[in-house]
This record gives sequence, structure tokens and C-alpha cells, in this order.
Amino acid sequence: MPEEPQGSPVTVRKPTRPDPEVRARWAWTEPTVWTDRMLTALEKGVKGGRWHSLIDKVARPGVLRAAFAQVKANRGAAGVDHQTVAMVQERLDATVQHLSKGLLAGTYAPQPVRRVWIPKVGRPAQQRPLGIPTVRDRIVQTALRMVLEPIFERDFAQHSYGFRPQRGCKDALRRVDGLLKEGLTWVVDADIRSYFDTIPHEPLMALVRGKVADGKVLRLLEAYLGQGVLEQGRTWTPEQGSPQGAVISPLLSNIYLDGLDHVVAQAGFCMTRYADDFVIQCRNEDEAQRALDLVREWTASHGLALHPEKTRLVDATQHGGFDFLGYHFERGYRWPCAKSVGKLKDAVRSHTGRCNGQSLSTIITELTQTLRGWFVYFQHSHRTTFPGLDGWVRMRLRSILRHRHKGTGRGRGHDHWRWPNAYFAAHGLLSLTGAHALARQSRHG
Repeated sequence: MPEEPQGSPVTVRKPTRPDPEVRARWAWTEPTVWTDRMLTALEKGVKGGRWHSLIDKVARPGVLRAAFAQVKANRGAAGVDHQTVAMVQERLDATVQHLSKGLLAGTYAPQPVRRVWIPKVGRPAQQRPLGIPTVRDRIVQTALRMVLEPIFERDFAQHSYGFRPQRGCKDALRRVDGLLKEGLTWVVDADIRSYFDTIPHEPLMALVRGKVADGKVLRLLEAYLGQGVLEQGRTWTPEQGSPQGAVISPLLSNIYLDGLDHVVAQAGFCMTRYADDFVIQCRNEDEAQRALDLVREWTASHGLALHPEKTRLVDATQHGGFDFLGYHFERGYRWPCAKSVGKLKDAVRSHTGRCNGQSLSTIITELTQTLRGWFVYFQHSHRTTFPGLDGWVRMRLRSILRHRHKGTGRGRGHDHWRWPNAYFAAHGLLSLTGAHALARQSRHG
């Protein structure tokens, strides 16, 4: 064999590094999974469009530890094994090693989900189911989401905002408000009946298999979809749906509705979706009817159903309007919907029972935290929203003081002179009206 000439250059393959803009776009991804090489593949596309060899990334101890950090930050109750986050943390090294080995060997199996029933937001008389997986299952689901989410996020529609990185309710609300101002005031206000409980498993898995070829990851997802549910001492297995409360459920729900997103966009309609809550905005009633017919056709062909009483066409320039993500939109204005006001009032009532034995300063401090959090979200409401709520909150506080002075009934009449508005302001009570005026000043200053 002829010798290589002395001094000839040696070719060294440089590591693939994505453009800094690529890294910035995917800055939210888990770095122990999504290395520069992986991000380059994500941007350029993998051969055949399907990803192989993913289970080793889910099972990587560093990924499982990062997943536990998220589970710990989210807190949450123990599952059917009665193991709390703190208890798992005490044996984290052993837990991570056990999970990693089980995932690689294909012997890991999730435990049943503990189902509890919690009041619906704004409708405390009604309840909805919530599944509580074990902490170790939440760790694995979080690691699985870290690996899978960028693969699907790459192609998700731009007008989808729910449970997606670097997007949120306010982005969706801005889009809706902007389209209304552009004249798209005929609205398809749609509601998918029991969406999370009715997602068909096999069509969902077919969509996942379109991008994921790793058999162990696919079997892991199927195991979560078929996870048993423990309720009132009885375990049963759901045949459809993705359990509400499972870490992986929001991603799976977006995967299934992504087809609707693209069908609606390709038809030329302007949709804004947040999880299973969406509106389509049009310029006239005929266009809105066509959009609704398209949605009905798609949902029926994909094993879903629109709620007949909650799905309607709305002219947002007329009385009635529509609700979306806690806001009510009507005749060019927006304010908190009745459910949002009800939720606030329930929270205020929990702080202001007449027999509350705490000091007034303590009550007002806790109350102000609740009011401030609510205001941050609803500060873009019409100015008439806030004075009435301020008055109602002060009435609750006057009722406490009236009770402490051996009076009965609600704070009213002479109580307004006895404890004027300035009295509560001096104790630090947040005025929603004043906060709104300051917010408007800063925006227009």
C-alpha cells in the first residue's frame, strides 16, 4: 500500500453547530437532549421524516433528573403509591437509576392514576375529573415530553397557543382582539364536547407514528393512554381519551387537533386555538357558516363531536358577544366573563368570612395578593369593569367590621362613613380602579 505523502493535510470533521438563531429559537428545549447536532437535524429534517433511537434520551439520568426538577417545581399530590415529591427526592439517585434501567429494558410500566373530582372553575356546584399519576410516572412523562415536544412543535400551526413553549393566553387574546379590529367580527364560537375524554387512541397513535419510529417510546405512550384509573377503590381502564392531569396529555391533545388547525388555515379562515378552546373569526355570516361546516365535518371524521348548545355563530358587533380565555368580547369592548368574575368572588369570599378571626391588616394583605394576580390578567378590560368590584370587596370588609362591632347583616349605610374607602386604602387594600388608571397611564405615557 503506497504511503501517504508526508505533510499532506489531515481532514478533520468539525462538529455540526446550528446557526445562533436556531439555538435561540429552541432555547426552551432541554439541553441534555437537544444538543447542537440534534437541533440541526430538527431544523433540516431527519431522513424519512421519522425519529429513531429516542428511548435512550428519555432514559438518560441527566434528563430524568431535569424532569424531576420540573415535577418538584409543580408540586402536586401523591399518586396511588402514596409517595410524595419529598419522599422521592430522598431516594432520587436510586429512583433515577431504577427508572433508567426499566425504560431501556422495556420493563417500566406506569401505575394506575388516582382520580379525584374537583369543582369546575366558576361553577363550584359542578365537578370535573382530575387524574393524579404517581411522582415517578410524572418524572418519566416529563422526560418523554422533553424529548418529543420539539419534534411536533416544529410543525404546529402558528395560531395554536395552548400548552406550547413561549406562548400563552395573552398571545391568543391579542390575536383575537387584533382580528376584531380588522373587521373579522363574525365568530364561530365552538366547543368540543369532553375533548380530553374522547380523543380516539389509535388515530392519535397513528399521528405519533408518523414522526416517531422508536418502538419503546411508542409502547410507552400506549401504556400511558391505557393507564388504569383508580376511583373509589375500583380500577378500570379507559378505552379513549387522554387523562387530565397527566404531564403528557397537553402535548397529545395538541398533536390530535393540529390537523384541524391546518385544515382551517388552508381553507383561508382565521382561527385562534388554546387547547380545546377555539374561535374562528370571519368577515360575514356566510363565511362563518362555511367555517363551522368545515369544523363539524373534520371533528365528525376524527371521532369528536361539537357541543350542540355551546357551539354557535356570533356577531361580535351586537349585544351578546362571545367568551374566550376568561374575557368577554362585545361591540368593540372586552371585560371579564361571568365565570371569571365568579371565580374572583369565590376567592374573595374565602378571605372575607364575617367570622374571620385574623387581623384586618392580615386579611387585606392576603386579599390584595388575590386581587393583584387577577388584575394582572384582566387589566386590559374596559374601565367600567373595576369600580363595582372594588365596592363589592369593600362591602365584604365592612361586613367583617360590622360583625366585630356586634352588628348584623352586610356592611352598608352608615358603615360607609364609619369606614370610608380611604380607611381600607390606608391598610394597603389594592384598588382595581386605581390600578387600571395607572396601567393606562403607563401604556399611553
